[in-house]
Amino acid sequence: MTMKIAFLFPGQGSQTVGMGKELCDNYPAAKAVFDRAAERLGAEYVDVIFQGPEEKLRQTRFTQPALFIMSAAVTAILKEKGIVPQWTAGHSLGEYSALHAAGAFDLDTGLLLVKARGEAIQEASEKIPGTMAALIGLERAQVVDLCKTASAKGVCEPVNYNCPGQIVIAGAVDAVKEAIALAQQAGATKSILLNVSGPFHSSLMKPAADKMRPVLESAAIVDAAVPVTTNVDGQPTRSASEIRQKLALQIDHAVLWEDGIRQLAGQSPDLFLEAGPGRVLSGLLRRIDKTKKAANVEDRKSVESLLQQCGLTAQ
Repeated sequence: MTMKIAFLFPGQGSQTVGMGKELCDNYPAAKAVFDRAAERLGAEYVDVIFQGPEEKLRQTRFTQPALFIMSAAVTAILKEKGIVPQWTAGHSLGEYSALHAAGAFDLDTGLLLVKARGEAIQEASEKIPGTMAALIGLERAQVVDLCKTASAKGVCEPVNYNCPGQIVIAGAVDAVKEAIALAQQAGATKSILLNVSGPFHSSLMKPAADKMRPVLESAAIVDAAVPVTTNVDGQPTRSASEIRQKLALQIDHAVLWEDGIRQLAGQSPDLFLEAGPGRVLSGLLRRIDKTKKAANVEDRKSVESLLQQCGLTAQ
């Protein structure tokens, strides 16, 4: 029986210097992705992945292509081995990796889109100061209410519904700090300011969304071969026109990750596979539905482990 797999792709924050190097050295399919990325974007974009420095890799304009390249390399290895997704989803920037894996656009198109997105978001973040915070241990309705109250000091919105009891907010610095104080009064188990360069996914990112619309309109995007669960509504789509629209909306709208994973879990995949660095999404999956099985692929050991699970050889 063929295993039914949902591929999940991580977003900004999962990057590490050196990610993908082992894959590049051991799998020609991965090396081809890194080589093509260097050719299309410039060697600097691959050098920063393998060599850092970390401060440079953390710059949004480098982070976003880096994560896409890494996830595309993992996808290329798996596809070559005959492991393909029946569904895909990606967190924030990871949605581009999910769409590429689902066949909505080729590697070249994906590279140019994530480069444009990273630049647009970095530019907007530099012009519009803002920040983000993670609130742990509160219900959705509580977070919505306290953001409304904090909005007296500026924009403050819930932007990542990651899993039950973990919601990220974003907006103007004073408003987010006010929301943290309100969250502590409301009994949050933790409320922490995040080390980020901007108020991602909030309405303050509208200039970046506006900048990406014409880029997405002119990009070679086709209907996806398998359903892609999208961030803006937590629902699956395959339509090219919907994909264009949702990718633009995604930049200045909340990521409904929990909703999307619940929808995907309802399709009964045999395995949720996190394709890219780290295990952030596997951790969120456990918090959303602990009955579901997860694995991740980011190095040679995890590739071989997955091949074994799927009854395939490493060769």
